[in-house]
Amino acid sequence: MSLNITINKEKLKEELKTETKPPPLYRVVMLNDDFTTMEFVIEVLRGVFHKNADEAERIMLSIHYQGRGICGVYPKDIAQTRIQQVHLLAQAEQHPLKCIMEPVPDA
Repeated sequence: MSLNITINKEKLKEELKTETKPPPLYRVVMLNDDFTTMEFVIEVLRGVFHKNADEAERIMLSIHYQGRGICGVYPKDIAQTRIQQVHLLAQAEQHPLKCIMEPVPDA
């Protein structure tokens, strides 16, 4: 028994040309509070977001003086995971530190 399948090569080429879009991106934003220490914030920025000492300090100062700081831009699932990591670390150390995510507007 054999299958006789006719493939329209041109139609197949058109179907394969569909453009894939990159996933939407989200900013992870850390919010200021009056209780979490600056040292802990720097530790979290270095450990969870892989920032070097200078970047971590700059973001921490932005959080302290402006009430919020952008920790990074990621696809949704990675942003959610990083936020969960921050919340678990903060909870373990009894800090009220919070992060949120915001969609990055299309350019």
